[in-house]
Amino acid sequence: MDGLSQSAALSRSAFGARFTALVGQSAMSYLTDWRLLLATRLLAEIDLPLAEIAARVGYGSEPVFGRAYTRVYGQSPGHVRRSG
Repeated sequence: MDGLSQSAALSRSAFGARFTALVGQSAMSYLTDWRLLLATRLLAEIDLPLAEIAARVGYGSEPVFGRAYTRVYGQSPGHVRRSG
């Protein structure tokens, strides 16, 4: 988030406070939600390995992606793909 706060010419804390006030959630929470929404679309629309989907939405590893996805949606991305 340093890059965003620098682009906005604000300190990290000021950027974070403004973002939360305007959007209603923290910048990191918003980013996580956005990444996982994109991942859900990719899981439904194209047949890519989970590691590739993780990389495309900004996760450095498939396990980290899987844990984040499961924490937010209550199901693993592999389960979502198989049931979708």
